[in-house]
Amino acid sequence: MGDLRLDANWVDYLLVVVYFAVVLLIGAAARRRVSDSLDFFLSGRSLPAWVTGLAFISANLGAVEIIGMSANGAQYGMPTMHYFWVGAVPAMLFLGVVMMPFYYGSKVRSVPEFMRRRFGTGAHLVNAVSFAVAQVLIAGINLFLLASIVEALLGWPLWLSLIVAAAVVLSYITLGGLSAAIYNEVLQFFVIVAALTPLTLIGLHRVGGVGGLIDKVRESGNGEQLTSWPGTELSTFDSPVWSVIGIVFGLGFVLSFGYWTTNFVEVQRAMATKSMSAARATPIIGSFPKMFVPFVVVVPGIIAGVLVPEISKLKQGQESGLDYNDSMLGLIRDVLPNGLLGVAIAGLLAAFMAGMAANISAFNTVFSYDLWQQYVKKDRPDGYYLAVGRWATVGATVVAIGTALIASGYSNLMDYLQTLFGFFNAPLFATFILGMFWKRMTATAGWTGLVSGTLAAVVVAVLSEDALGAASTGALPLSGQGASFVAASAAFVVDILVSVAVTTVTRPKPVHELAGLVYSETPREQRTDPDAHRLPWYQSPTKLAGISLVMVVVLNVIFR
Repeated sequence: MGDLRLDANWVDYLLVVVYFAVVLLIGAAARRRVSDSLDFFLSGRSLPAWVTGLAFISANLGAVEIIGMSANGAQYGMPTMHYFWVGAVPAMLFLGVVMMPFYYGSKVRSVPEFMRRRFGTGAHLVNAVSFAVAQVLIAGINLFLLASIVEALLGWPLWLSLIVAAAVVLSYITLGGLSAAIYNEVLQFFVIVAALTPLTLIGLHRVGGVGGLIDKVRESGNGEQLTSWPGTELSTFDSPVWSVIGIVFGLGFVLSFGYWTTNFVEVQRAMATKSMSAARATPIIGSFPKMFVPFVVVVPGIIAGVLVPEISKLKQGQESGLDYNDSMLGLIRDVLPNGLLGVAIAGLLAAFMAGMAANISAFNTVFSYDLWQQYVKKDRPDGYYLAVGRWATVGATVVAIGTALIASGYSNLMDYLQTLFGFFNAPLFATFILGMFWKRMTATAGWTGLVSGTLAAVVVAVLSEDALGAASTGALPLSGQGASFVAASAAFVVDILVSVAVTTVTRPKPVHELAGLVYSETPREQRTDPDAHRLPWYQSPTKLAGISLVMVVVLNVIFR
C-alpha cells in the first residue's frame, strides 16, 4: 500500500481506544463460558441464529470486503457486484438449504472431520493441511491491512503495527475462543455499517449524487464500468461471451460454491447454533445483509476512482503515490471530518479484526481436532486439547505476521485472494459435492482428486501472464482475477475427472457406512429438521431462502 497518513485528532484516537477496550472486555467476558474444548471451539453449540447469521457475514466482512472490494470498485466499477450477487448469495442459500443438514446432523466439529468420515484419513489429511495453510495466508491479508490502518493513524513502522495489531486479536481469541470471536463479530458488523454508511453518503454528496457520479465516471473515459455485464475488464477476457462464462462458471459456481459451502471459517459459525433450523438459517439470514454490503463497499471504491486524486491518476495509467488497495483509506482521508474519521477507522479496524479472528479461530479448531488429536496425540483429556487450541492460536498469529508481508506485495489484494481460493476451495468443492451425491465414489478417489485439482490450479497460475510476464513465450493469456477464474475451473474439472477415473478401479465403502454422509443413503428425517413445520414463515429456512433468491435476482436485473 502507498504512503498515506490520516489527519486524526484526539476525538478520533479516543473512539479507537474505546473500541479496543470493548473488544477486549468481550473476550474476557466470554472466557467465563469456556469450560471445555467444545465451548472454546464451537461455543457449546448454544447460539441463536440471528447472532450466528450476523457473525457469518461479519467473519467475511474483513479485508476481502472492505479493501479488496473497494479496490475492485475503483479499478473495475460495477462488475465487482458479481462477487456478491452471483458469487455469494446463491451459494449461501445452497449451504443453508442442502448442506447444513449434513454438517449439523452428523455432529462433526469441522469440515475436514466430515471428509474423514466420508473418505478416510487420506482426503482428511490433505484437506486439513491445505485448509490450515490457507487460513494463515488469508489471516496475513487481514493482519497486513489492520497494521496498515495503525500505520496510517499513528505513523508507526509496518513491523511494529503488525505486532500491535496481532496482539489485540490474539488476546480476545485466546481468552474466549469462538464465543469471543462471534460476539465481537456481531459488534463489528454494526460498527462497520455505522462507519461505511456515512462515508458513502458524504462521498456521493461530494460528487453530486448518483447522477454526478455517473457523469464523472463517463467523463473519465470509464463508462463501461457503469454496467455489470459482460465485465470484460474484471475477467480480462476480450470476448464478452467468454467473460460471462468465466464469471458465471468460474466465479458464480466453482469459486463461490467452493468458498461458501466448504470453507470451515463460515460453516463453523452455523455449527455453533443450538438447533438444526438455526444452523440452516444462519447463512440464509446472512444473505440479506450480504446482498446490500456492496452499496457501502464497492460504491465508495467507484467514488474514490473519481474523487481521490491519486486513484484517478492510477485509472489514467499515471504514476501515483497510492495503489488501488488505498481507495477506501484515500476516500476516508479526503471526505470525513474528525469524529466521523474516528468512527471510520474503528470500522476498518473492526472489519480486519473480524476477518483475522475468523481465520485464526477456524485454524485452531482444525489444527487441534483434525491434525493434533487425529495424528499426533490421541485420547488425551479434554483440557489438553483446549490448551493445544490456545497455543495453536498463538502460533498461527505469529505465522500470520510473516504471511502479512506476502500480502503487502499486491497492488490489488483480490488478485491474491482469488488465487488462494482457486488452490484450496475449488478442488475441495469438487470432491465434496461428488462424494455427497455419488455413493460409489471411493476414499482413494477423494484424496487423489483433491491433490490433482490443487496441482491443476497451481499449474494454471504459474503459467499465467501474471507469473511469467506478458511478453514470455508460452505464457497463458491470463491475468488478474480472470486467471483465478480459469485456475479454479481447471481445479474443479480435473478433480472431477480424476475422481471418476480412480473410482472405477478402486473399491467403495459399504453402503451402510454412508448414512448421514451421502444424500441417497441418508433417511429424509435425518436431512430435515423435525420441528421445521412448526416455525413461522420468518424463521423457516426454505421460505427465507426463497425470498432472498427473488431479491438477489431483482438486484441483478436492476443493475445489469
